[in-house]
Amino acid sequence: KRFKEPKEERRPWRIWFYDTSKQAIGALFIHFANVFLSDLTEEDPCSLYLINFILDATLGMLLIWLGVKVVSWIVQHKNYTYLVFGEYG
Repeated sequence: KRFKEPKEERRPWRIWFYDTSKQAIGALFIHFANVFLSDLTEEDPCSLYLINFILDATLGMLLIWLGVKVVSWIVQHKNYTYLVFGEYG
């Protein structure tokens, strides 16, 4: 995606690295959580992984969306200009 953006609008490499590493850390956390949860039960690990994936892709995304909306409202209401979403300074 980085190379599809116009050169003058691209984020610096450091900011890009922070964004992508944040996603990788989240994916690793979910992976190890799934492995840990599958060890706690006698159920099929694949079905547990599928259930966790579906919950993450539906309820998880809804919770994240609500959280972003609430935080955006607070930032705008309190006029915290340094916390505006999408501003990389």
